Amino acid sequence: MKYYIVDAFAEDVFKGNQAGVCFMEGEKWLSDELLQNIAKENNLAETAYLIPRDGYYDLRWFTPDMEVDLCGHATLACAYVIFRFVEPEKTEVHFETMSGQLSVSRDGELLTLDFPSRPPEPAQIHPLMEKAIGCKILEAWQNRDTFVLVDSVEKVRDLKINMDALNAVPDLYGFVIMAKGEDCDFVSRYFTPNSSNAPEDPVCGSAHCVLTPFWAERLGKTQLLAHQLSERGGTLYCRLAGDRVRLSGKGKLYLTGEILVQ
Repeated sequence: MKYYIVDAFAEDVFKGNQAGVCFMEGEKWLSDELLQNIAKENNLAETAYLIPRDGYYDLRWFTPDMEVDLCGHATLACAYVIFRFVEPEKTEVHFETMSGQLSVSRDGELLTLDFPSRPPEPAQIHPLMEKAIGCKILEAWQNRDTFVLVDSVEKVRDLKINMDALNAVPDLYGFVIMAKGEDCDFVSRYFTPNSSNAPEDPVCGSAHCVLTPFWAERLGKTQLLAHQLSERGGTLYCRLAGDRVRLSGKGKLYLTGEILVQ
């Protein structure tokens, strides 16, 4: 199958978040076991699989450990590949996924995801969370992931995560540290406890489906600029539109190739 690696939400290569994009041959999925093994072999935060249909694409996302129900940066990477290599005449592409119908449009190099809004609910602060990040947590919120609020950009940017403490927090999927921004509206970092892949996700689109409605309500505005303060870094242009979130960013191509499955 054709294989691409794209740096998503990136202004330059080696920035943003890497995603693998695989185009399936034929109209049927390979076995879930094989899809999982390929994702494990690729060893990226996400590997996305596409099957072209009549006017849209079926899309699935896999980490090295499991299939997930939503991934923003890998969806942006898929759209980048489609617009550049498969259907360059198009300005919008549609996907069928576990999270329903998704679309990505383009305006020049800027790609915009149309994703569901996922407002969080208040959550309890587990004592090990503060031990994990080494500072006081003001609030905790929950959707699929857990979101904790701290009082400064510096604490988000400079924190040294204690993964042993974070791994010991029960029932934790993803863990996001966030704060009000200085040169933007808000900043965040995203960690994945008990993952066989890298513990920090450089740029997480699905987390911004939660961060956008949260900060839109808190700041009283629907258009927001976000920075994810990982080592690779990422910039997202976010807009709340009713029960949908629009996330915009750029993609940069790193690799093209083929995966050979005997």
